Amino acid sequence: MKNNILKSLVVIGTVFVMTGCGGGSSPVSDVSMDLGDPLVESAVETVTSDVPTTNTLGTENISPDIQEIIDGPVSKISQELTNTLSYMGNEERLAYDVYNALYAKYGKKTFTNIATKGEYQHITLVQELIQKYKLSDNVNFTNVEEPLGYMNTAIEDMEPGKYDVSEIQDLYDELMDLAKDETEALKVGCMIEVIDIMDLDHDIVLAEAEDAADIIEVFKILRAGSYNHYWAFDGALQGQGGCCPVALEILGGTVCPDYPKK
Repeated sequence: MKNNILKSLVVIGTVFVMTGCGGGSSPVSDVSMDLGDPLVESAVETVTSDVPTTNTLGTENISPDIQEIIDGPVSKISQELTNTLSYMGNEERLAYDVYNALYAKYGKKTFTNIATKGEYQHITLVQELIQKYKLSDNVNFTNVEEPLGYMNTAIEDMEPGKYDVSEIQDLYDELMDLAKDETEALKVGCMIEVIDIMDLDHDIVLAEAEDAADIIEVFKILRAGSYNHYWAFDGALQGQGGCCPVALEILGGTVCPDYPKK
């Protein structure tokens, strides 16, 4: 399923680069926004943690209740669910790497805010699950082709743009090629968040079927963050129709996604 979605995403992105969306492809100016409510133009552009605060996890915070679930008993999980952890770890790193690269290229704060205050946290959460289950790249995951061995590696020491799941590697390369200007770069952000939500919807159902409470909780946190990030990019693209045209090309139909807003 994911292979087909990712291939479709790349094709869609190529169409947007060639034709544009919403009547223009000129760079947009920074939109002042709060990622918790990205459509309020008078707000200051900030990002709060995607996770409820109290206890420290790396540089981010999670609540004691969530930490208790994550630290709870190890669930008996299938190979399919095991592979979602390696896939999602790579997918969250892709978002982090792309957004950091696009911030360096275009200087738009939306990218660095989401990367450093959202995606960094998401990588840490997935990494904590992988550590909990003691999942080695070259032993436990059947979807990893060239293991990077990042189970205990600090995020800052992970090589940007390099992944051990081939679909993610291909997607990163294609997305970076699509971000030809600031507007197209923001559309790439929309694409990443839509595909992330689709993957997480699928993976949460799988985790629920196996009653893996810790994985369910972490994936729901990641999905809530992706909702937030989607609306941030939507706000930054207001003059170009928002994220809706990009989302509809991926999801199909004629009604814009009604993701929850923080």
